[in-house]
Order: sequence, then C-alpha cells, then structure tokens
Amino acid sequence: MDEITTNLKKGKLLLGTKSALKAIRKSAIQKVYLASNCPAYIAEDIEHYCKLDGVEVETLKIACDELGTLCKKPFLVSVVSILK
Repeated sequence: MDEITTNLKKGKLLLGTKSALKAIRKSAIQKVYLASNCPAYIAEDIEHYCKLDGVEVETLKIACDELGTLCKKPFLVSVVSILK
C-alpha cells in the first residue's frame, strides 16, 4: 500500500480496468493491484493479459471503496496500475 501512495504522489498511477488493459497491451505497466472485492470477470481479464505480458498482479486485502479513498478519489476503484 505504501507503493500505491508513493506512486500516487509521482503521478504514475492508472485507475480503472479500461486504462489498465490498454496500458498492459502497450507494455507500459509494471504492476497491477486488484481490490479484494473486484468482480471475477474483471480479475480474470486483468490476470490473463498480465500473464501474457509478464506483469505482476497482487490482490489487496482492502475493498474497492477503501482503495478509492486511498487513491484520494470519491468513487470506488477496483483496479490500480503502476506505470513503468
């Protein structure tokens, strides 16, 4: 979680499934974090594309509402990606 807050300050975070998938296809992602209650179909898509590109995926122990708060957003966040 320290890595998320550090990269948030640096501006190296991408929020959301669509932006994460686009960046993974361009090989621009270093690591992906999933909320504990991320929908299964989203988690499967992210894990599939990350496996193809060799990107590490970590499932957090916090829910999407807490992840949104951690990222200083007033909405739910299920997927957080760190840019290279």
